[in-house]
Amino acid sequence: MFTVYLVDDNPGVLKGLSRLLRAKGYDPRAFSSAQEFLEQHDSAVAGCAIFDLAMPGLDGLTLQQVFKAGGNQRPIIFLTGKGDIPKSVQAMKAGAIDFLTKPVNDVALLDAIARAEHDDAEARQKQAELAAIEAKIATLTPREREVLSHVVAGRLNKQIASDLGTVEKTIKVHRGRMMEKLGVRTVADLVRLAEKAGISTRINA
Repeated sequence: MFTVYLVDDNPGVLKGLSRLLRAKGYDPRAFSSAQEFLEQHDSAVAGCAIFDLAMPGLDGLTLQQVFKAGGNQRPIIFLTGKGDIPKSVQAMKAGAIDFLTKPVNDVALLDAIARAEHDDAEARQKQAELAAIEAKIATLTPREREVLSHVVAGRLNKQIASDLGTVEKTIKVHRGRMMEKLGVRTVADLVRLAEKAGISTRINA
């Protein structure tokens, strides 16, 4: 079930939104302060967050900054009691899904949550894919890791052997084992995998 974290200092808003979201099949989790939310938030749970813009203590924009600084990629939707163009622009530039005014339109809110759900699923899929790639790379020996860097940089076996001070036959063995461990058959697939893992395709001179 998709979780929607609600952060608003107005109990009436929390109650109303929780009722709406529960009726639509979501799992609402309500918090009356930014601090309470930060203490209880679980990044492993699929979901999005809805922040009130004006709150005592940490306001919505500051909460967004603190939240993102902690490495959280969860989609965020903002609610505000009055239209504030500069702040909405600031929020959107920082990656917010939408910026809605109170009393919020149910259709507009549900549409924003649907977009957040799509973005969250996409981000989690990429995270899972990256984790799987990193796990494979972790199985490589130091020499296989060196060969990987040289292969994705476009170096031939003969050149790699020269660079690493060994013979071409040895490089072929390391290269074969490395590609087998990573589950790739072509250099093109290897380059794509390396790029996803953030491995440079250039060898420093």
